[in-house]
Amino acid sequence: MRVMSSLRWKIALTIAAVCCAVAAGLGILVHNVVARQIVGEVRKDADRELEHALAHYQYGTAHGDVNLALDPPGLPGPLRRLVARGLTGSMVGEHDDVPVMWAAAPADGKALTVWIPYESTRHRLRDIDTAILASSALAAGVVALAGVFLAHRISRRLTTTAAVARRISAGDLDARVGFPVEEDGTRGAYEGSGRRLPRHRDEVGDVAQALDSMAASLQKRIEAEKRFTADVAHELRTPLTGSLAAAALLPEGRPKEMINDRLKALHLLTEDLLEISRLESGVEQADSARVELGQAVQRAVAATRPEASVRVIRDAVVLTDRRRLDRILTNLLVNADKHGEPPVEVSVEGPVVVVRDHGPGYPPALIEEGPQRFRTGDPGRGRGHGLGLTIAAGQAAVLEIALSFANAPDGGAVTTLRLPVGRLTND
Repeated sequence: MRVMSSLRWKIALTIAAVCCAVAAGLGILVHNVVARQIVGEVRKDADRELEHALAHYQYGTAHGDVNLALDPPGLPGPLRRLVARGLTGSMVGEHDDVPVMWAAAPADGKALTVWIPYESTRHRLRDIDTAILASSALAAGVVALAGVFLAHRISRRLTTTAAVARRISAGDLDARVGFPVEEDGTRGAYEGSGRRLPRHRDEVGDVAQALDSMAASLQKRIEAEKRFTADVAHELRTPLTGSLAAAALLPEGRPKEMINDRLKALHLLTEDLLEISRLESGVEQADSARVELGQAVQRAVAATRPEASVRVIRDAVVLTDRRRLDRILTNLLVNADKHGEPPVEVSVEGPVVVVRDHGPGYPPALIEEGPQRFRTGDPGRGRGHGLGLTIAAGQAAVLEIALSFANAPDGGAVTTLRLPVGRLTND
């Protein structure tokens, strides 16, 4: 979310900055054009009055009420030097601390000068500048708000897509961004809450559609794999039962022992596959009851591997399914027996159960990705089908137990079970 918010504000600030720059540039341009036009009109009036004053000066007559003087002391220096070179000019200055437009021309070696009031023109320019500034600020604000709105819409769609991607990566393969095709060929987006989003045919929509397609394809493949596993297990169960019954009729001896051993191993594999298929289908429900965790762990260890040590640091009474908890502990102990090395240590501290061996430890892939069917990882941990830890993880999910895998610093695999805190009562 922080990344999306950053993108949202980056887009909004970029649009606002560009808008302010454009508004400033247009404001300066308009100011220069308008100021040049208004000042030019005043300058023309001053020049026209100067021409009349020169005409009357030549004939020795007065020129009405126009402010007229020869070499006035307030004449600006640049204009005085211009007249000294025999040229005529005009410029804005002051006369008795009042803004005026000066106009001067040479007359008998002196500067014949007229001036007209400029205060109203200056006020007019200020009013125009204020109007330009207000219009630019209003335009920049409107465009900035539009940019924030646009950036929010884009970031919201990206946030929705990212949230769906995280749900899919967490195992929720039913999650979709949702861009169903409408009758007119467009797509309407829906959020996870079911609220309809505006229709889009852009890059963000393409990303969302690609994510939905990927999730649908992945879900179909996983469902096909689950169905295949369940079908194979069901189909093998009946002939295996018959084979076990037939093997019991064989004469005693080494061949019968070998056949029974292999058939029992295949029978256990089939049952494990059936259990995995039930866990993955989501139909399993926990039958919770109050269980003394320390005693439950001690009984499970005694029934599976009596030589493993059990240390109850702090006991707790928890609400859980005793049978499923025994299944988890049994699989962890069997895994430690097959792939680890003694001593195997089990500790109970409140709602936390830790199972540790002193073997080569878990492979990095198992620690990062969790257990996978038919993958045992490091050959140094022995041979197996990789179903025991998969079943343990599935049963833990049913019981809402957090199951984590790690390696001890001094060697050995460490498995930690954390029962949900809301389901326990301390003794």
